[in-house]
Amino acid sequence: MELLQQTLQQIQAVDQDMMVKARERVDALSKPPQSLGKLESLAVQLSGITGELFPNIDQKAMIVMAGDHGVYEEGVTNNPQNVTVFQTLSFPKGLTGVCAIAKITNAKVVTVDVGVKEDLPTDAGVLIKKVKYGTDNMAKGPAMTREEAIRSIEVGIEVATEQVKNGINLLGTGEMGIGNTTPSAAILSVIHNCDPLKVTGFGAGVGAGGIEYKAEVIRKAIALNKPNPQDPIDILAKVGGLEIGGMAGVILAAAANRVPVVIDGYISTIAALIAYKLEPNVKEYIIPSHMSEEPGAKIAAQLLDIEPMLQMNMRLGEGSGAALAFPILDAACSMMKNMATLEESMLLLSK
Repeated sequence: MELLQQTLQQIQAVDQDMMVKARERVDALSKPPQSLGKLESLAVQLSGITGELFPNIDQKAMIVMAGDHGVYEEGVTNNPQNVTVFQTLSFPKGLTGVCAIAKITNAKVVTVDVGVKEDLPTDAGVLIKKVKYGTDNMAKGPAMTREEAIRSIEVGIEVATEQVKNGINLLGTGEMGIGNTTPSAAILSVIHNCDPLKVTGFGAGVGAGGIEYKAEVIRKAIALNKPNPQDPIDILAKVGGLEIGGMAGVILAAAANRVPVVIDGYISTIAALIAYKLEPNVKEYIIPSHMSEEPGAKIAAQLLDIEPMLQMNMRLGEGSGAALAFPILDAACSMMKNMATLEESMLLLSK
């Protein structure tokens, strides 16, 4: 709890003065006003986050949090639970979707076991930060204790902070956990105060009972555990996931270290909601990548008042959409650094 509190206290608003300077430069570039659209607002946001007129984001890392879910026992997905282990071990080998996409910008992929159900080999290239062997079944009781929820957040803080200390200047959030759209929908149902069916989707493969059954399991879990809508840690503990807590920690650490963080789709956005509920200033450090195909993704983005930049019909997870957005951020930085203002162009041409 001490690390979490220290991190929350370090989070400040972005540099508004630098954002004004960045906007002035963007508006002065050799182009019609707003003609580069979201690229312009991204450049201004990056300047505000970093405090630099010409931001540098050349050292990128995707942090993939892996954890299992006890609610799997309820048949909410048709995927075997051991896929979590299989895929978690595949990340360090560069064999997954996010790894293939991350290679485009030479981003490293950091894999973290925050709650996989099985013990992983210590030499597999996965950071072992296991809080517990998967969450408990939230349909029968709390997914975890409050202390475990806090610890999952602190794992994310520790890993992200270490990456920043080692020179990383752009972070992305990703996850691996069979069944994790179920706790994501549960968290969103509590925060949005809506029926779970409104925010429950197919996921990576819905179980035999279909989406309505999946929503009913979530209804049951919420009624049983009664998470406090005003307490994000209570929500996370009672109906959440360890990897969701881990990603929330990554987002908090990014903000505390004034580093931009690109979030992936539905599950990453739910983690961002948890982080935002803990400290609203984190929103200014978040860069949303793509709009997931999950029905709750749009609602979660609206609650955060963020607009994902890509519409790619993706729902893989892993951080794949976040990694896909990295080159766009490179383009925004290149615009600031390499594109001349009208005044600069005139001076150069007059020589």
